[in-house]
Amino acid sequence: MKNVTIYSTPTCHFCHMAKDFFKEKGVAFTEYNVASDLEKRKEMVAKSGQMGVPVIVIGDEFVVGFNKPKIVQLLGL
Repeated sequence: MKNVTIYSTPTCHFCHMAKDFFKEKGVAFTEYNVASDLEKRKEMVAKSGQMGVPVIVIGDEFVVGFNKPKIVQLLGL
């Protein structure tokens, strides 16, 4: 299984959808709350060029937003 990281905020509806999807599929993930963690927010913007959340990293690939078909493809589900 590829490493999965999600940069999110507590109030982001699509972040919750993505995390619920990962839990439903048994996909382990690391979560960073970029609303309160300034360093991780800077890291997210530097790596992805995105200010919006969620930013999901699967292996070496970035997914911006909850793009379920792309996530399924990258995870091989």
